[in-house]
Amino acid sequence: MATGPRRGRPPVEETFERTVAFRGELRNVTGARLAADGYLADLARAAPPTVPESWDDILLVVTELAANVVQYAPGPFELRMRRTYDGVHVTVHDSSRVRPEPRPFHPQRGGGGVGWHLLHTLCDQVSVVLTDDGKDVHAFLPW
Repeated sequence: MATGPRRGRPPVEETFERTVAFRGELRNVTGARLAADGYLADLARAAPPTVPESWDDILLVVTELAANVVQYAPGPFELRMRRTYDGVHVTVHDSSRVRPEPRPFHPQRGGGGVGWHLLHTLCDQVSVVLTDDGKDVHAFLPW
C-alpha cells in the first residue's frame, strides 16, 4: 500500500527555512515579527497549522526573543526559522554569551520579567547554546 505525505505536513523534498539578520535596533523587533509572519504565511500554504493559535504563539515567541536581544544583548542578531516534523524551530543568535534567566515579575514596577516564563509555557522545548561569538536560543513550538 503506497502512502503519501501526512495531511498538513510538507513533502520531504520541500524545505521551509528562513534566516534573517538584524542590526539589533529597536525597530528590528517589529522586523523580526514581520519576517516570522511572512515565513508562517508561506508555511501555512503548504502545511496549515494543526491549531490556529500556533501562529500567534510563534509570533509572540519571536517578538519576545527579539525584544530581549535588543534590551539585554545589544548588537546584531539573527532569526532562523525552520519546519520540523511536528512544529517550528525558532533560533535567535545574538552576540552576548550571558544565558537568559528568569526574573521576578513586579507589576507595581511597570511589569517585565514574564518573557522567559512565557517562552517555557508556549514552547515544547527551550534551550540555550553558548557559541564562540555569543549564544543561540532555541525554541520548539507546535504547528
